Amino acid sequence: MKAKGKLLIIGGAEHKINDDRKPARYFEPFEILKELTPRCKNQIIEVITTGSMVPEVMRSLYHEAFVHIGYPDPGFLPIQDKMQARDPEFIERVKAAHVIFFTGGDQFRLSTILGGSKVIDIIKRRYEEDENFVVAGTSAGAMAMSSVMITDGGKQEVLIDADLKTSSGLSILHDCIVDTHFIKRGRFGRLAHAITINPDQLGIGLGEDAALVIREGSEAECRGSGTVVIIDGRYIRQTNVSRALPNEPIFVENLKVHLLVRGCRFSIRTRRLYKPAIAPRKGKHHE
Repeated sequence: MKAKGKLLIIGGAEHKINDDRKPARYFEPFEILKELTPRCKNQIIEVITTGSMVPEVMRSLYHEAFVHIGYPDPGFLPIQDKMQARDPEFIERVKAAHVIFFTGGDQFRLSTILGGSKVIDIIKRRYEEDENFVVAGTSAGAMAMSSVMITDGGKQEVLIDADLKTSSGLSILHDCIVDTHFIKRGRFGRLAHAITINPDQLGIGLGEDAALVIREGSEAECRGSGTVVIIDGRYIRQTNVSRALPNEPIFVENLKVHLLVRGCRFSIRTRRLYKPAIAPRKGKHHE
């Protein structure tokens, strides 16, 4: 079933403060967060800070940004344990919201506290059924969207079986494994490792100021000044991943990789870029 809502997954260092400096040629202030701009008055955004041990810091970071893009009174849900995830007030606020935004922090904390809760059940149902509903996450909040979630690893130059740790995510985005801060923290190896072990999944590596807007559960478009790396393991030919000894390096043949930049359109369902990958500009002629 196609999801009717919109999903926004962000690499983890999206622009969220007023700053007149331009750090990159293609940088546009608030470009990514503007995807959450309200379509009409009285729309409600609720920010879930569960992934963070310092929710008040998250509030201070995002309050100004959401006011700037059109939410005069953004709400914050500091759900910090399983009991709070059952709080009737929080449940009603999630039901009333038009946008749910998950901040960064620790994706394992986020998934273990909220996984299986009524809050997540409501978010999933509304994402699947409500075309005006938006779910967004940044950093750990983006990583937790998938069914298979990376929790740790990628600290060594070579791929070592014991170095990668995964668990169940929130299962809002299907058939994908998401990694964030992808370029600056050198996480290509660990996402490639995760996809080698789970070749049915599609790897999405989000650069820090990069994001994917996903519609209908599959149709994605890149935003931001950074790069999104897609890793496809369906065409792997040879690998020792299933028989490697402890601490033995893992090799892989024929991983397929795509690099997406602002405007690139990609189908998660077909695992292909559109033709053309970037839609022609209006009024321009392209051969």
